[in-house]
Amino acid sequence: MAEHGYTPNKDDHLKRLRRIEGQARGLQKMVEEDKYCIDILTQVSAMTRALQSLSLNLLEEHLGHCVAGAIEHGGPEAQAKLTEANAAIARLVKS
Repeated sequence: MAEHGYTPNKDDHLKRLRRIEGQARGLQKMVEEDKYCIDILTQVSAMTRALQSLSLNLLEEHLGHCVAGAIEHGGPEAQAKLTEANAAIARLVKS
């Protein structure tokens, strides 16, 4: 199996994703129970921040491992990885 930039921190990422999953279930329950709108929005904001934090960590690991490795080897793969990273950053900025 290929090692990705996040592989050394995979367990931490999975823990974070499970917490985010729990937040999503909590939001569903809040809506089912007709909780106050602002309380739901507060929880949506917390979940959004958690996803953004995970995204930034994954991006940092990708740049430090996959992109740096491609640049080290040079050739067309290096440019492809840079283009891919730029597109990923653009998607994160838009979200």
